Amino acid sequence: MAWLSLKVWLVGLSFLGCLYPLVDFSFSGEIRGQKPNFVIILADDMGWGDLGANWAGTKDTANLDRMAAEGTRFVDFHAAASTCSPSRAALLTGRLGLRNGVTHNFAVTSVGGLPLNETTLAEVLRGAGYVTGMIGKWHLGHHGSHHPNFRGFDYYFGVPYSHDMGCTDTPGYNHPPCPACPRGDRPSRNLERDCYSDVALPLYENLNIVEQPVNLSALAQKYAEKATQFIQQASTSGRPFLLYVGLAHMHVPLAGTPPSAGPRGRRPYSAGLREMDHLVGRIKDTVDLVGKNNTFLWFTGDNGPWAQKCELAGSVGPFTGSWQARRGGSPAKQTTWEGGHRVPALAYWPGRVPVNVTSAALLSVLDIFPTVLALAGAPLPQGRRFDGLDVSQVLFGQAQTGHRVLFHPNSGAAGEDGALQTVRLEQYKAFYVTGGARACDGSVGPERHHERPLIFDLEADLAEAAPLDRGGAEYRAVLPRVAAALAGVLADIARDRVSRADYSQDPSVRPCCDPRRPACRCRAA
Repeated sequence: MAWLSLKVWLVGLSFLGCLYPLVDFSFSGEIRGQKPNFVIILADDMGWGDLGANWAGTKDTANLDRMAAEGTRFVDFHAAASTCSPSRAALLTGRLGLRNGVTHNFAVTSVGGLPLNETTLAEVLRGAGYVTGMIGKWHLGHHGSHHPNFRGFDYYFGVPYSHDMGCTDTPGYNHPPCPACPRGDRPSRNLERDCYSDVALPLYENLNIVEQPVNLSALAQKYAEKATQFIQQASTSGRPFLLYVGLAHMHVPLAGTPPSAGPRGRRPYSAGLREMDHLVGRIKDTVDLVGKNNTFLWFTGDNGPWAQKCELAGSVGPFTGSWQARRGGSPAKQTTWEGGHRVPALAYWPGRVPVNVTSAALLSVLDIFPTVLALAGAPLPQGRRFDGLDVSQVLFGQAQTGHRVLFHPNSGAAGEDGALQTVRLEQYKAFYVTGGARACDGSVGPERHHERPLIFDLEADLAEAAPLDRGGAEYRAVLPRVAAALAGVLADIARDRVSRADYSQDPSVRPCCDPRRPACRCRAA
């Protein structure tokens, strides 16, 4: 009988200075049967059309395309929000932002994060005997108890928020470009309002800042190494594991990799796609080597492409949001148009998930939480309601339908953050508010409220170009069903145990390796 033990030594806890806890993990506890392992990979700002298996024009995702051929591809899969923090909070809780409290993004100076009374996927699985690790972007709070090590993850390696939320010495490709971190006594001039020059991007290993600023050109390699090490070590321990990987790709800045072949304007983005694809391929190869028949790998994205970044943004494929595009602004990230929340999704589990299958089931990132817990034999947390479904029967090819209704929260382009004013009902989609995010040309679509919602039939109109005639029979038949679904979820939320995130800010909580040096730069070891 093999045993494992989990030991955590915390020495000199400090998030702001240079005194950090020592975290040592060894495993003790009885080896359990054949509980499955889980690897969840979340891309950042990747467009639906960036996946070659989805869109014939894309040639940069060979490993992901191979995964699609060896597993199941979901073409009607949706992020739970169209921006970073709310989407990630929903993945880890199975609950929309109106329930879990995370309705917009956290900042470098945010005091709070995902509310501490919300139970994460990692917390439940760790309680069920799993070893839990996270690699990559967190963006659910970094100060105090909001750090990943205190939210259920035994091991963490990554950046605490988006990698454009701090300066680096290797700024990479951005639009507009941002300056490198200052090296002298005076901070560099902040040339663009979206650039950070006063604090460098930190890289954490557990509670330690191990690098500040991060070398972006080496980050993908480090993530691949840490992910493969975690999988190998967890497999050796004999305990089931959860690995959650929050990729930096395809968010800007893109690392300064050599230009690739292809259309001139897409070269940096294509190179970034290939780098991401290679990283995912290394993780999959490791899974195949040590746990192929008992590891479920789920790949998806947090939201659609960031269109204001022009040639450094991804492809929405056919989901062009034409109604909004004609009126200005972008119908991608931050919006509730399909380009904002319909994301690539692949499931891979040899012997369990059907091979080379394309599913049109309506699914969501919200489904990851209840599905993984069901497969692990772990109960849902008590005393709260969930928006995701256990879709294991769909994953295993035993059912063809998922949700009948999904709700897409406002995510920054129009309406109150987190409010539910866009409803997907079967093939229909209703907008009570519309608006475009900032587009490549700088335009922003005006916010418009629709007392009688715009309703599109996505089966006939993937581009969301022409809403149903409000006077027509189809519109009159669908409208009361949409209104009833929306009223139902709002009433359910009102009865639920909901949380409120602390969005207050304090400059003193910025991650800082050495506050005496410009941009908190760490001294070389």
